[in-house]
Amino acid sequence: MQTIYVNSSYKILQKVVKKALLTFLLCVFFQASYAQLTATEYQKIDEIFSQWNVPNHPGGAIGVMKGGKVIFSKAYGLASLEYLIPNSTGTRFNVASVSKQFTAMGIVRLHLQGKLSVDDNIKKYMPELPEFAEKITIRQMLHHTSGLRSLHTLFALAGWRGDDTRTNEDLYRIMQDQRNLNFEPGSEFLYCNTGYMFMAKIIEEVTGEEFTSWMKKSVFDPLGMTDTYIEDKYNRVVPNNATSYYTQKNEFDRAVEYWGYVGSGNMHSTTADLLTWLENFSTPKSGWEKAFKMMLTIDPLNNGAYNDYAFGVRLDSFKGVKRVQHGGSIGGYRSSIGTYPDEKLSIAIITNFSTASPGSKANKIAEILLTDKQGDTKATTTPKGIKLPTKTLSKYIASYWDDGSNGLRKIYLKNDTLRYVRSENNETPLIPVKKNEFLLSGSSVKVRFESDKKEKTMTVTNGNSSTVFKAFEPVSTPYSKELLQSIAGEYFSPELKTSYYVSIDDNNLIGNHIRHGNFEIEIIKKDVLKGNSAFQFVKLKRNEKGNVIGAFVSNSRAKNVWFEKQNLNE
Repeated sequence: MQTIYVNSSYKILQKVVKKALLTFLLCVFFQASYAQLTATEYQKIDEIFSQWNVPNHPGGAIGVMKGGKVIFSKAYGLASLEYLIPNSTGTRFNVASVSKQFTAMGIVRLHLQGKLSVDDNIKKYMPELPEFAEKITIRQMLHHTSGLRSLHTLFALAGWRGDDTRTNEDLYRIMQDQRNLNFEPGSEFLYCNTGYMFMAKIIEEVTGEEFTSWMKKSVFDPLGMTDTYIEDKYNRVVPNNATSYYTQKNEFDRAVEYWGYVGSGNMHSTTADLLTWLENFSTPKSGWEKAFKMMLTIDPLNNGAYNDYAFGVRLDSFKGVKRVQHGGSIGGYRSSIGTYPDEKLSIAIITNFSTASPGSKANKIAEILLTDKQGDTKATTTPKGIKLPTKTLSKYIASYWDDGSNGLRKIYLKNDTLRYVRSENNETPLIPVKKNEFLLSGSSVKVRFESDKKEKTMTVTNGNSSTVFKAFEPVSTPYSKELLQSIAGEYFSPELKTSYYVSIDDNNLIGNHIRHGNFEIEIIKKDVLKGNSAFQFVKLKRNEKGNVIGAFVSNSRAKNVWFEKQNLNE
């Protein structure tokens, strides 16, 4: 009995020692890992994500690196609501458009190896593309200035729904039938997934290898990103991936996965791998110096205007410190990664639910860690403004339209303050700083009103970019029978091989597509319609007899797609 008692005591003592040693080692590890964070800073960062750490809630993983050392690494919430599996710091997430900078790096590597030039015409590698009026270069696709119509909005106009599977091959097939661009290449910036998907094709043409395997061999593995891969099969089962969810009034719906395309998105990664990548912008790995420097290339637009989008990354500043950053969104996945090269500070947040707002949370982390910096270029203080009489303010009340951007704005007066309306539930007060000049509240955007005997205009200036909107008289209601009948009919796009139907219902226009169903169409000005669907802005074209013969249809990233009116009775 005595021997048993001694052995039991020894075992208990052994467990106590092991526990104490483990606690000690954890403390040492914490101090070594988070030595550059005070307890207060750690707690403040942790509190930013407290709402994710509740039962039955998705979340994400967060990593912060300073001076080459990880100073914060933690996961929150569930990777799977169905099976109650928690996220971990090693969980992989689809990082969506964060992927673009890696495709850009693939192009940069081939450029530096002399296997292609970023100034090459893309038809050199994709001769099957149509002959557009102007050539498009790889450089323009890198900067989102190519003028190409973008994947999702173009597909939506063609009738694809949000959860339809789409692949690179689908894009190549549809783009071969396109005859026009959104704008002259290099003249504007418009975010475009199509260009980055084309770059995946170009990499395959140049290397003779599949994009997914070449990127692993030539980018991920050499940089030590061992948990990163590109997924070109949305239904593939890969361990340790989080499931994504849409948020609906504090409830979660699983996002149906339809994304089978590569180049513009669908890279899966961890915070550790992303921090390893970001570190190269301040301390590049040996042999990669020229590549990461080239990634920061910016080029002006054709008119000399500044464009802050480099090669797959945005260049800006926060808290007065230069930043390289990008975000991503697909399904319920949301991601934000950014680095402050001068501070050697990097932040990566990857999540699996749609209302996670990783970008704003990354900014909160930066505010904690950059408190000694001044001159925050992102923060703006709206001046108090001057007092203008109601009679003066009333002069600016009108509906305004810009034909180039399909921009519709409305100015109205409420409680002695002009309101700037972009769309329903999206309006901002205007603060008067001069008799005819205002600032959008909370921003540096200027709004200037001018008028003469011929027209009244509103010029909106944001940085170096200005847009002139012209006032117009909305078409009076009820609409005339003749007007409605002249518009009603079938509209077919030879570029998209699809039709929309416009009919009359109780003195209103109703649009229909076989896959989108019915939607309302509003007449906003003479021969300009607005639909509540992908068939968004419609500019009617009439012949010399005044009959409608077709329409140029636009949405956010697909401009002026031609639809011919069918069965004309002339």
